[in-house]
Amino acid sequence: MEILTSDYLLLGLAAVLAGLIDSVVGGGGLIQLPALLSVFPQAAPSTLFGTNKLAAIWGTAFAARSYAKRLTLLWNIALPASAAALVFAFLGARAVSLFPQEILRKALPFILLAVAVYVFRRKSFGSESLVEGRSGKHLRLALLTGALIGFYDGLFGPGTGSFLIFMFVRFFHLDFLQASAIAKVVNVACNFAALTWFAAAGYVIWPLGLFMACCNIFGSIIGTRLAWKGGTSFVRKLFLLVVGLLIIKTGHDGFFRG
Repeated sequence: MEILTSDYLLLGLAAVLAGLIDSVVGGGGLIQLPALLSVFPQAAPSTLFGTNKLAAIWGTAFAARSYAKRLTLLWNIALPASAAALVFAFLGARAVSLFPQEILRKALPFILLAVAVYVFRRKSFGSESLVEGRSGKHLRLALLTGALIGFYDGLFGPGTGSFLIFMFVRFFHLDFLQASAIAKVVNVACNFAALTWFAAAGYVIWPLGLFMACCNIFGSIIGTRLAWKGGTSFVRKLFLLVVGLLIIKTGHDGFFRG
């Protein structure tokens, strides 16, 4: 596959923007994957998905590291959720051929709309962290959250980061900044599970993926600094914006794309 200099420039810019958005609220795939698909319309989708995962995992990992340096991450939530996500992302990927994707495509925009309405109507939602201490309930909730979102990520994928943030705010009573930080840790596990499969199957363009990874990291550095400076209010607003864009995109894909 011939890759022109102009292709590198376009995809590098897309990776920077994706890394920025993804590091704050997730949803970087709204930018990065469509860019790959438009530049290489004849390439096998699986190869582009694998290359996208290679780029995305590095930006997400650096974002998680940046948050961990500035926040006290709740590892009693992050680690079990990540472990469950790692396992169930594999199971979700294996179940792709068994589950009717069309049902998910049509249901997803309505699920996202419900999330957006819920967050928008509750102005104090995610404004402060109310979680206290450790408990068996937190462990069970963390495992369940990681398993559900991990399976979804392996099976389908769009909106994974946004769903994670919503779950951590809604069920663990975290603020948006803390929820976003933990979501990055879990996202690394999901991406690692998918990337392992794609790489083993030979579905990764390594030179392009590594170049985009560097750009994605640069974007994630900018994004985490913006999140830290803007605080939970900024993250909440960007969350609603990204979920709104996801509703439009998934609605179009589910009902209007031939």
